[in-house]
Amino acid sequence: MRKKKLVSLAFLMLLLLATALYGCSSDNASENTEGDSGDTEKSGDPKVLIFGRGGDSVSLDPIAVTDGESYKVTKNIFDTLVNFGEQDTEIHPGLATEWTAAEDGLTYTFTLEEGVKFHDGTDFNAEAVVANFERWAGGDADKFPYYGSMFGGFGDEEGHVIESVTATGDYEVEFKLKRPQAPFLKNLAMSSFGIASPAAIEAAGDKFGDAPVGTGPFKFVEWKRNDSITIEKNPDYWVEGEPKLDQVVFRSIPDNSARLNALLSGEIDLADGITPSDGATVEGNADLQLFERPSMNVGYLGLTTTREPFDDPKVRQAMNHAIDKQALVDAFFEGRGEVAKNPMPPVISGYNEDIEDYDYNPEKAKQLLAEAGLPDGFEMELYAMPVPRPYMPDGQKVAEAIQKNLADVGVTAKIVSFEWATYLEKAANGEADAFLLGWTGDNGDADNFLYVLLDQDNIGSNNYTYYKNQELHDILIEAQTEVDEDKRNELYKQAQVIIHEDAPWVPLAHSTPLLAGGKNVVDFKAHPTGSDKLASVDLK
Repeated sequence: MRKKKLVSLAFLMLLLLATALYGCSSDNASENTEGDSGDTEKSGDPKVLIFGRGGDSVSLDPIAVTDGESYKVTKNIFDTLVNFGEQDTEIHPGLATEWTAAEDGLTYTFTLEEGVKFHDGTDFNAEAVVANFERWAGGDADKFPYYGSMFGGFGDEEGHVIESVTATGDYEVEFKLKRPQAPFLKNLAMSSFGIASPAAIEAAGDKFGDAPVGTGPFKFVEWKRNDSITIEKNPDYWVEGEPKLDQVVFRSIPDNSARLNALLSGEIDLADGITPSDGATVEGNADLQLFERPSMNVGYLGLTTTREPFDDPKVRQAMNHAIDKQALVDAFFEGRGEVAKNPMPPVISGYNEDIEDYDYNPEKAKQLLAEAGLPDGFEMELYAMPVPRPYMPDGQKVAEAIQKNLADVGVTAKIVSFEWATYLEKAANGEADAFLLGWTGDNGDADNFLYVLLDQDNIGSNNYTYYKNQELHDILIEAQTEVDEDKRNELYKQAQVIIHEDAPWVPLAHSTPLLAGGKNVVDFKAHPTGSDKLASVDLK
């Protein structure tokens, strides 16, 4: 099972040819489920899954990114020390078979799976784990934004939670923390912390994200920018019986209608970003199946608090009153979303039900603008997402609706957009007045929403609004350290009150994201984090 096998050039060409021809044969393949000559298992043809998605990846080095399009791919190339459940965020063994935690919560000891190989044939062991964490801790927010967000900083910085990572045996690793961190194990299970080959990192340097090497069920083959990413079966995968597919091709199809048409015509087997309005079309097609991703997200309008006039809380509150969120949800989510009032979804522990949302009240918005010295309104740029996201099926149309709402209170919003990677970079750099964005939770913990997205520690990484509040920071750090769940929840409820009053966002919606696939796709389970592991997926 663990012998390293080199894929011959001829076989690789066969796989690539199969990919090219698959669009012509998918219709028939999806009908051949009765064991006839078209059955891939009996014919010996490679099983190639074509996954249509809304945008391209930013990088395939999981620690270097925060976007879901990158994680869709890296989730299948890298493994983490611990895993989430198939459709939840409960913790299970991964590359670590077991672990123990000291009573004071400051020491974790992990026993590792033995005999695992990276895709380049080098050994996975305790030293490899140490090398990965040393690399991450030695970076900064520009290089590895998510490491600082989840572990409080880098190197010797005061907030950095991890004191040391030590190999205490060939297959045993000890983590020492400076303070207890309640979501520590859930953090380790996140896609960002996939364990990479130290040898490949050393050889590739800054180009590692172009040719990633992990221990996962699939190996990287090719990346055609803004077109497709191809990964192939890892025949030496350490989990018995996985993966079942020979190859997966992630195709970038930004237009929602074009992606659905590609599914309907058999050009692709699986599609994400299905708009709520197209859900009925899929459900009414006997050759297709609709998948609902468990909802764990928020879509929002971010207001960059360091840019005038959004440095004034009254202006930010006015924006909240100016936007008709219920109309947005009714128009664009069609029964598969709900209005958001907090920066995290109700399914997360610690959600504050008692907060009273800003009502849609244009007159109140005008009053607040006048109090802020802007009785005649102002001009601004409104960033509209160029790709569909789980929390916002059509960013352009949502932006247009918001533009009309703002015009009613005297605010002139010019809609602008950019290619996805550029969009994220400019927003992260604080260049946007206001921007549409959102977040799908990575570990099911309130910390992953409130601290990651809105704490001052994460300005320049995931806190795109540049919002800071020392009282909020103190509460969030206390909540990280508190291991009593009830006390943690109370702290998070306090945090949401502060955020609500300061209003760095206009929370818009929590959605139920939709995916669709052919009937021949079996054992696909949409994960609430948005990162779907395809190791158990098969084509029949």
